[in-house]
Amino acid sequence: MKFTLNHNSSVPLYLQAEQNLRKMIEQPEYQEGKLLPNEVDIAKAWGISRNTLRQATNKLVYEGLLLRKKGVGTVVTHPVDSKAQNWMSFSQEMQSKGIKVVNYDLQLEWEIPRQEIRNFMAIDEGVEVLKMERLRGGEDGPFVFFVSHFHPWTNLTENDDFTRPLYDILEEDHSIVAHLSKEEITARAANSELAKKLRIEEGEPILVRKRFVFDPGRRAIEYNIGYYRADSFVYTLESQRT
Repeated sequence: MKFTLNHNSSVPLYLQAEQNLRKMIEQPEYQEGKLLPNEVDIAKAWGISRNTLRQATNKLVYEGLLLRKKGVGTVVTHPVDSKAQNWMSFSQEMQSKGIKVVNYDLQLEWEIPRQEIRNFMAIDEGVEVLKMERLRGGEDGPFVFFVSHFHPWTNLTENDDFTRPLYDILEEDHSIVAHLSKEEITARAANSELAKKLRIEEGEPILVRKRFVFDPGRRAIEYNIGYYRADSFVYTLESQRT
């Protein structure tokens, strides 16, 4: 571990530890969801007590920069966490707008996910997860392409009826409640594959919406990416000042 503390400095050790943690979580691997080393190892490497380290870690947790996952470890929180009340699935969103959902294509397969998804799920390399690709839209044509990966603990398989709303399947068939959604939204140009699926020209703008779904115990359920036609998707946030 390249970060050290100066035990001869007038700066308190817990403040030095806090500064080190802030630098550590800026590293790309931790921004991508890698677990921080456990507290015992960090405290030993820096020559401080666990209580001193916990004092520094608690500060970052309080600021929303770190998240402790019980039984898993500590990770950097994702950049966007609106904690919006009553967030909805895609089917519910479309129903609220009076749009009839049409499923244009659905593909299911088992695969070994890339590192970013393994970090989110806290699973080992080589573990297969269920991947679902779904092209959806309205009666006028498709406008979103979803790619979802489901944590193995959900027990979802290709035998589940994915023509039903996803969160209904989880709750009614697997007793899993999707409780918290964290989202990241970015813009990019459509590559040839996405352009063909969404029936637009290559290079046209699309919105990319990542959704990280957790149960009430903050266990990972789903890693979802939606690729939306920019002319068909508006993201609205409503906030109330207290």
